[in-house]
Amino acid sequence: QVQLVESGGGLVQAGGSLRLSCAASGRTSSNYFMGWFRLAPGKEREYAASISMSANITYYADSVKGRFTISRDKAKNTVYLQMNSLKPEDTAVYYCAARLVSDRTYGYWGQGTQVTVAS
Repeated sequence: QVQLVESGGGLVQAGGSLRLSCAASGRTSSNYFMGWFRLAPGKEREYAASISMSANITYYADSVKGRFTISRDKAKNTVYLQMNSLKPEDTAVYYCAARLVSDRTYGYWGQGTQVTVAS
């Protein structure tokens, strides 16, 4: 089992920045991906970004590319999402997730952290 704990959400004005953190514990290894997803009211869950913990390769959804940056600290088993130039449409609950490289879906999820961007 892998446990994920997010932190760093909050209320910010449009154009502002926030940094989310996700700490993984339990049966972690270097051979997995960690990602960020978000769920806004009335919308389906949306993929935002992901990173390979071993190769440090990053991926982004078009909606956040150029504004969000995902990074990781392997020693701490922690992933970060730096969110800049935030827009009201970025308002959502942000979830951290993890999957083994060999898995096609994310099987481990955090509890979520609320991000609210005021216009």
